[in-house]
This record gives sequence, C-alpha cells and structure tokens, in this order.
Amino acid sequence: MPPSKRKTATESSSKVGGPRQSKLAKENNITAQEEAEIKEAFSLFAEPMDGEKEGVIPIRDVRRAMIALGIPPKSNSELREFTSILDPEDEGFATYPSFLAICAIKLSSRDRTSEAHMREVDEAFALFVGRSAQEIARLHNDRNNDDDDDDYGQYEEEEEVDGKEKEEPVITLAHLKRVAAVLKENVSEELLRDMILEANGGAGVGKGVRREEFDRVMRRAGVWR
Repeated sequence: MPPSKRKTATESSSKVGGPRQSKLAKENNITAQEEAEIKEAFSLFAEPMDGEKEGVIPIRDVRRAMIALGIPPKSNSELREFTSILDPEDEGFATYPSFLAICAIKLSSRDRTSEAHMREVDEAFALFVGRSAQEIARLHNDRNNDDDDDDYGQYEEEEEVDGKEKEEPVITLAHLKRVAAVLKENVSEELLRDMILEANGGAGVGKGVRREEFDRVMRRAGVWR
C-alpha cells in the first residue's frame, strides 16, 4: 500500500488559521479579530430580542461597551452623535450591525488622530471657510475641551459666552459656491445642497458641514492617506 501523501505546510495552515472575515466585517473594513472583540463587548450588555440573532444593546450601555473595547467616545457630543445614529427612532436600543459599524469607525479613526493628520484637516477645512488653519484648530480644540468637561451622565446645554454659543465655523452653501467658482466647476446649487445634506447626515442645508463631518467625508472619499 503506497504511503499517504503528506500535507504541505500551506495546506495545513489553511485549516488551522485564524477566524475568517465575515461579510459584515468586510463591509466595515475590519479584521475577524476586531469583529470578535466587538462582538464580545456587545454581548456583555446584550439583551435578547426576536429577529435579532445577537440581541440588542440598551442605549444606556453603549458607552460602557465602547469603554470595554478601549474606544470610548471622546466627548459628550460624540456620544450624542453615536446614539442618534444607533437609535434614530429613540427606541432605547441598538442592533449589533449598527453597533459594529460605529465601533469600526472608531477603530479606524485611532490611526487618524496624529498631529500631522489633524493639521492636514485644519488646512483643508480652512480653505473652504476662508479662515486660517490655526484659528480652525483653536476653535475646534476649545469646542472639544468644553465637551470633555460635560458629565457623561447628562446631556447638558452647550456653554455660552456673552450670551452666545461658542461658534466653530462650518462649510456653508455660499462657501461651496465660492470654491466651485474658483475651480471653474459648473455645479448646480441642488447638487451642492445634496452634498451638504449627505455630509451632515440630513441635519439641514442651513446647518452646514462641521469639521468632524468634513473629515469623515474626506476619509470616505479616500482623500486622506
């Protein structure tokens, strides 16, 4: 009887390798290991619900789950933003796919917080709003410092100075029209309005595009390295 064929190292390793990347992980550009960590954190607070294989997580526990992952919301305003995305109907819970998507964004953004990247964002944003990059950075840092002082357990009113909210500049419809004219691009006002709404999640054309939203749009477009 002929000896059995010995398996090659490649054949053996293909069967004993790490977990395979799921469709959900691929869609959110994370590794199988990262997905496993997200699922573990989610399961710590998950509650059963019909139709949801992984259950759901109460909105009140989202921050604790993200802390368990080592990617806590950096400010009270970011937590509010996440919960509005996770629970747009204000039902009090978030599903696993939506929680994973938010965590994937936070995981990817950890590599986007270097001083060089922040400076690049400030300089690009400044070109749109007609302000200096230094001023953009200062106003943005002031806003984040105000948010960090908030109590996570309460959604407090924004700090006011001389009766007015500290204003961080936003990219407006007028700014986009000016940039389009400078670049000699024939872009309709309707398209410019749609661009603003897509960037700010449909908050309204009058709300403009904030620096964080601008950063996210540019990342999705592949502009930032």
